[in-house]
Amino acid sequence: MTVKNIQPLGNRVLVKRSLTKTTKGGIILPDSAKEKPKQGEVVAVGPGKMDDKGVLSPMNVRVGDLVLFSPYGGSEVKTDSRDEEYLIMSEDEILGVLA
Repeated sequence: MTVKNIQPLGNRVLVKRSLTKTTKGGIILPDSAKEKPKQGEVVAVGPGKMDDKGVLSPMNVRVGDLVLFSPYGGSEVKTDSRDEEYLIMSEDEILGVLA
């Protein structure tokens, strides 16, 4: 499975986690001690959410946005080709867009 084959539905967003290998102080942590990053780049965006009247509400995030999300948000998806991790999450699980 490649990212090109994944198209989020509804108000879902596909996010690639930002990888940080060192702390702010420059200390390199082993994999077992690392906390998963809570920010990433939006790779794909669904069309939006339908309301009760059938009107499509547009998405607030765009492809390329750097976003901050809750640590337990989304569902993890791994690609076979490069073993990269992505998250599929609802737009509601995104806390904000980083400027």
